[in-house]
Amino acid sequence: MPLWLSEDDVRSLVTPADAVPVIEDCFRRMAAGQVELMPRRRFAVDGGYFAVMAATDRGLGVAGLKSYLLVEGRIEFVVCLFDLAEGTLAAMIAADKLGQVRTGAASGVAAKHLARRGAASLGLIGAGWQAESQLAAIRAAVPSIERVVVSSRSRERAEAFAEANGTDVAESPSEAGGCDVVVTATSSKDPVLRGDWLSDGALVCAIGANDPRARELDAQVIARATVVCCDSIEDARLESGDLIEPIAAGQLDWLEVQELAQIVSGGLPGRQADTDVVVFKSNGIAPWDLAIGHEVVRRARERGVGTQLDG
Repeated sequence: MPLWLSEDDVRSLVTPADAVPVIEDCFRRMAAGQVELMPRRRFAVDGGYFAVMAATDRGLGVAGLKSYLLVEGRIEFVVCLFDLAEGTLAAMIAADKLGQVRTGAASGVAAKHLARRGAASLGLIGAGWQAESQLAAIRAAVPSIERVVVSSRSRERAEAFAEANGTDVAESPSEAGGCDVVVTATSSKDPVLRGDWLSDGALVCAIGANDPRARELDAQVIARATVVCCDSIEDARLESGDLIEPIAAGQLDWLEVQELAQIVSGGLPGRQADTDVVVFKSNGIAPWDLAIGHEVVRRARERGVGTQLDG
């Protein structure tokens, strides 16, 4: 019988730090050709949209999809996980927390492999739900991080985030943008990070804009980047305004964009020098949802968490 895991169940089973090695292993399976994904597709509905993304992971022995519905500002997520060996539905998982955790973990993996040696500062542009897991995962993946500053359009939100997460409030967005690792985690459709703010050797993790009409990075960020990578080129061609527009303008070519999986596996070198500026464009892909879903189901069964659904 399939297992149902609620948001509270997921929250009790996994943290962003727990998820970093899970997502790192997912990237390795992607590089080995064990994973196939279907990019996100959005269907318009009254007051919002319905989205579906799917994948198979032969290394884990699972297939599945994440779907979610946004209507009038309300959003609900679910992951359906299938067991390839048994040919059965293994679990259904409420996936808001799950998505937050896996997105943060992916940036943690990027920071582990692409931050310059001895990276000591982290700047967050955005102080919302996603920024929390970005901070937790990157702190776990890069132990040399000593100082974290957060910037938000709302000073009140930045102060609340800083108090809750043990960070400082940036005096300006440029202070956050000048850190060794910079995360953009916003809902903005217009750039929030300027290339002239970046320090030599910076790693930029851009996670907020997954719409071809939206950008978090200005043109100078891409111009300064020695390495540009993403989670999936197939998906980025559809969703990454931060890459689509510079490529259309002739500033970059898709042949120059790497996939993080190839860097994690050692197939491509990634950063070459401590002074390189590196960009990781993260849209969020279904293989991550399967990987972290598989892990929370494993933990749930070990600990007796969740509800068995009638067949």
